[in-house]
Parts: sequence; structure tokens; C-alpha cells
Amino acid sequence: AELHVERRFVPESCPRTVRPGDFVRYHYLGAFPDGTRFDSSYDRGSTFNVFVGKGQLIAGMDKALVGMCVNERRFMKIPPKLAYGSEGISGVIPPNAVLHFDVLLIDLWNSEDEVQVQTYFTPEKCSRTVQVSDFVRYHYNGTFLDGTLFDSSHNRMRTYDTYVGIGWLIPGMDQGLLGMCVGEKRIITIPPFLAYGEEGDGKEIPGQASLVFDVVLLDLHNPKDSIAIENQQVPESCERRSQTGDFLRYHYNGTLLDGTLFDSSYSRNRTYDTYVGKGYVIAGMDEGLLGVCTGERRRIIIPPHLGYGEEGNGKIPGSAVLVFDIHVVDFHNPSDSVSIAVNYKPSNCTVLSKKGDYLKYHYNASLLDGTLLDSTHSLGKTYNIVLGSGQVVVGMDMGLQDMCVGERRTVVIPPHLGYGEGGVEGEVPGSAVLVFNIELLELVSGLPEGYMFVWNGEVSPNLFEEIDQNRDGEVLLEEFSEYIQAQVDSGKGKLAPGFDFEKIVKNMFTNQDRDGNGKVTAEEFKLKDQEAKEEHDEL
Repeated sequence: AELHVERRFVPESCPRTVRPGDFVRYHYLGAFPDGTRFDSSYDRGSTFNVFVGKGQLIAGMDKALVGMCVNERRFMKIPPKLAYGSEGISGVIPPNAVLHFDVLLIDLWNSEDEVQVQTYFTPEKCSRTVQVSDFVRYHYNGTFLDGTLFDSSHNRMRTYDTYVGIGWLIPGMDQGLLGMCVGEKRIITIPPFLAYGEEGDGKEIPGQASLVFDVVLLDLHNPKDSIAIENQQVPESCERRSQTGDFLRYHYNGTLLDGTLFDSSYSRNRTYDTYVGKGYVIAGMDEGLLGVCTGERRRIIIPPHLGYGEEGNGKIPGSAVLVFDIHVVDFHNPSDSVSIAVNYKPSNCTVLSKKGDYLKYHYNASLLDGTLLDSTHSLGKTYNIVLGSGQVVVGMDMGLQDMCVGERRTVVIPPHLGYGEGGVEGEVPGSAVLVFNIELLELVSGLPEGYMFVWNGEVSPNLFEEIDQNRDGEVLLEEFSEYIQAQVDSGKGKLAPGFDFEKIVKNMFTNQDRDGNGKVTAEEFKLKDQEAKEEHDEL
């Protein structure tokens, strides 16, 4: 009788077959021709592990295993001359027994094998690959050669995070991850002597098992990395770049290296506002926001030791590299003053605006990025104020100083001289730098500081009598008001421009009415007159 081999099941894919000298792990049933079973690896709960073609098996088995694929099932009839011959094995195999084996091949490797890497997905862009001493985050499924799953990071819902090439991993994995790109997918096949060896791991992995890892790399950095800046788009005109201590307003999208979005200022519809270089943001951001221009876009790539470290934060996993795509909206320094650029000055420019002057001007107000906030042109009328009287923000009072009629200026106002951290609800964002384009159309000279009314000529020596028209020795507000109105109308006196007539007059009257009874007597009036030797009424 000869050796008889029947291939009962052959898998579709068979990358390699058993050759003499290979090491195999297989399950088997051993029976006699009448069906009586004499042995089974299944009963022992472990595979039979052995070298093929080295005389460690009966001759028939050494031959019958050759050419077999993993997951192939063979039925073998082995004659006694290729089994236990005329002797048999006392109490187990009778003399001259034909043996039937039903064999399922589970694993196959050779001591000459190396780690095998098969990349089945490569990302379009790969700027960097895994090197020794890099730190990686990856997902994997771990199977045996026959496809049985023994472990999966996906099931745990968290990546496997480790250094590569420094002995934290089994040697085959240390080697198999090298050269990988973020986003790459590869299958790494590892023989047991580069994995868990003869003993296995004492848990799921038996001794002498080949391992197959299906790996996708999500993240990669080196502890020596600093931040990287990419995709810079700098506006053509950039007069100033951010420095330590500046206050920035910027928009950003924050993603992980695999593209997962973890945060966005756009989704909140408001900028992120912070001081830079002062430790208010993660170290990598503090550095990445230096040297930017208003309007600039850049990508800042931040390794975890300059980000959220091994712990992570919220949606950011531990040891994750962060990618911020930012757009700088504006920045200023708390020490900034108002900046004034004169765009046009008429040739005749002698009368300059000063505190107390009544000004009429047109303006366009915008943010540094050009967003128009407000314009008097759209209202079709000028904006009118008394300069230096607190009717506009401090920066505007400063920006309108020493200007002549017809002059045009661009005034840039930092927030601490504008609308501050609060801004104006629905109109001006908090901490925004404002840009005003101004044209002065009219200027009415004010009175010297503190004056609400001045005489243009000499003052009548009989002032009280002139005011007290009904000669009753008392001046009422009405009499006083009519008198002042008459002086202004006749050009003998002048009121401070830009204020409400009644308010000014009432103010002046109250100043004279020492006892506050609503009447001014000659006595009170004189006192005032003596106290102020000059010809004016103080406000």
C-alpha cells in the first residue's frame, strides 16, 4: 500500500506552502481504517507543533504535509512501512496498522523568515515616515495566520501608543512599523521568533505562533520635535508682525493628524482672543502665533509635548499631534497708542481742531480685516461732536486733534482706547482694533477750556441792571436766558458750540444762584463778578 493524500479543502488564497525544513502547527484526528480513533490534538486543546522533514515525524506524515497551505484540510492514509511498521506501539498502535489522519494546517514558518510588510493603502501625501525612537499611535487587528482574531485596538476604542525601535514592542513590530506614513495601512506578518517565541504570551497567543497585524497609523512624532509651520499665506502688505505680549484675535480649525476635527472657533462664530508668548495657551500655540501678520493664514503643527501631553484633553487623545489652521483677524499691544496717517491735507491748513471745538465729520469705520462696521455716508449726514468732551471713544478724541477742515485721515484705534474687551453687542467684537477713515467737513472754534460763554467786546458796567429787565432786584432763569440769547444774536457774546443752548444757560444761571433758590440777586451776582475778575462766566 502506498501513501494516499486527499485534499479535502484548499483555501482560495495560499501565499506559501509547506516545504521540508518548515515549522508547522496543525490540528489532527488519528484513526484506524475501521474509524476507531487513537489520537486527537483537539482533545488536548493545543496544536501539534513540529519541524517538517527533519525526522521528527513518521515518514508518511513528513511527506504528506509537504505542499500544504494554511487552512488547508488533508485526509491521509499512511501505510505501516511509512508509519510504525510491524512493531507498532505497545498498547496504542497494533503491528502493521494503516493510519488515517485528518489534518488542518494552522500555521507555517521557517527559521530563515523575516518580518513581511504588505502595504495596501498609501496616503497621497507623506511628508514623514516612522523612524527609530519616534512615538506612534496606531490601530490594529491582530490575527493568527489562519485568520483567528486574538486582539484588536478597535474593540477597545483606543489607539495603541508606543515608542518604536527601542524595545517597547515585540521585535517584529519594532521593525514592521518603520517607514510607515500617517494614514498608511499595512499588514505586518511576524514569525514567532520575532514575536512571543516558544512560550507565547501566556494568554491568547500560544507558543510558536506567527502573528499578523493589520495596522493603520494615525499619529507620529518624535520627542525632539518642535512645532512646524506650513501653508503660510501672508498678505502682500504686512507692516507689523506679532511679538510676545501682543493680544491676538484669530480663527482656527483644530484637527488631529488623521484629519479628525476636535475644535473650531468658526463653529462658535467668534474668534479666539489671547495674549501670545505669555503662557495663556499651549506652548506650541504660544510659539506658533509669534511673527504673524494681520490677515495671515498658517498651519501650526504641534507635537504633544508642546500640546496636551500624554493626558490629552476632551476630544484630544493623549500623545496626539495637533494641527491648527489659523487665520489672524487682528492683534495689538496694550502699550499701543492711536496711529494717525494723514491721507490728504489742504494747502490752506492753519486752523487746527482743539479741545472744545465743534466738529462735523464723515467717517467709515471698519475692522483690521476690512469688515465695514459703520459709515456716516450711508446715513447721508455728518457726525457732530465737541472735541475732547467724552462724546466719542478716547481714541477718536485723540485722532481728531489738530486736524483742519478738508483734511482726510486714517485713524487706527486699539481696543483699550476704543470699545475695550466688551465691544458693542452685535456691532463691534470685543478687543477689536478699529480703523476709521475720517474727513473733517466743518469746524466751529470752541471757547477756552472751562468757558461756556464769552464776551466779544467790553462788558457793560451795569450788567445786572441790564439783565433785570423788570427792575425788581431779582433775575429769574427766564430773564437770564432771554438776555444771553440777545447777546448771542447781536454778536456781543458767544456760546460754546455743540451744546444745547438751554443746558448751557441753566448751567450758567445755577453757577450764579449761590443759595439755589431759583433767583439771582445783585448781591449774588456781584460776588460772582468780583470773584472772577475776568469777563466771563465759568461753567
